[in-house]
Amino acid sequence: MPIYEFYCDHCNTIYNFFSRSVNTEKLPLCPRCKTVTLRRMMSLFATISATREDAVDDDMPPLDDARMEKAMEILARDADKIDEDDPRQAIDMMRKVSKEAGLTLSEGMEEALARIEKGEDPKKVEEEMGNVFENENPFVMEGKRVKGSKRPRPAVDETLYDL
Repeated sequence: MPIYEFYCDHCNTIYNFFSRSVNTEKLPLCPRCKTVTLRRMMSLFATISATREDAVDDDMPPLDDARMEKAMEILARDADKIDEDDPRQAIDMMRKVSKEAGLTLSEGMEEALARIEKGEDPKKVEEEMGNVFENENPFVMEGKRVKGSKRPRPAVDETLYDL
């Protein structure tokens, strides 16, 4: 009997729903807003000792479970076809999987990938831009900035609702 997580963009809240069977299609209405259909999230896993807040990454937006599954299927299907000596193929795969998952690459990541696509040595790019990679989330959701966003981290409603 699974528990699914859903996100309401309107009230910026994560909700948990209990299902008596595996149900990957149903999208409930927001318990608070009553009229907004929730978006399924990729579940976050944590160790037993971690609190719920410890398990959530401040910089990552909620992920759509169905889109993420499709992106992972593409990655699993196509990853072995990539020539390891051609970084452009890996970049194409990264862009394809990110797009399918509903994520876009951050400005810093886009700059780094563009430099590599133009033929610069990936090690040189990493050496010069390492601080960007350490200080910037490489992904944003649906074209929105995440890091530095004025939107606070989503609230978590601890109630377990029926799906």
